[in-house]
Amino acid sequence: MGVKPNFKTYMQSTSDRHSLLEDAQGIVAGGMLATLGVLLLGKAGLLTGGAAGLAFLAHYVTGVSFGVAFFAINLPFYYLAFRRLGLAFTVKTFTAIALTSALTEVVPRFIVFSDVNPLVGALFGGLVIGSGMLALFRHRASLGGVGILALYLQDRFGWRAGFVQLGIDLCILSASFFIASPFIIVCSVAGAVTLNMVLAINHRSDRYIAM
Repeated sequence: MGVKPNFKTYMQSTSDRHSLLEDAQGIVAGGMLATLGVLLLGKAGLLTGGAAGLAFLAHYVTGVSFGVAFFAINLPFYYLAFRRLGLAFTVKTFTAIALTSALTEVVPRFIVFSDVNPLVGALFGGLVIGSGMLALFRHRASLGGVGILALYLQDRFGWRAGFVQLGIDLCILSASFFIASPFIIVCSVAGAVTLNMVLAINHRSDRYIAM
């Protein structure tokens, strides 16, 4: 019989398992980085892919706040997360999404960008969001939506999560032709490519095995 895990076990960090404190730090850091990237993209009037991209579309078309739209769009994906990736992944992902949704509502009161060049905002915003998602992925969490699907396909078939997400993101960005100028669309694609290259190059399940 194996030894049943207890609270002390979960607080210990090993080569193949993060402690609760490490997971908490990773989720908070990932949410904060994602929030900063979203603020850069939003100030430049850009879009992105995934659930965040759909939330931006909803925000620009209907006026509903990004945080509310982002949280609502992710709700259907929790079922896939729970059935395919487990309860722990689902709880951590829900926490990351709720934190990011809340921070995007609160942080603009304290950090204000007066002007952001669209191309520069796309590159830096994509890099920062990608870094935030990388932190979440390495703690078996995500920002929901396409990230959940991409992680499942990587675990199931070995497809690189960054490339899977990039393909879906480009499909989502194609919808922006109805609401944005060609220049904004080009900048948004550049941001999406930057974001997903961060994931494709830096996140491989055979290199990073900690849970």
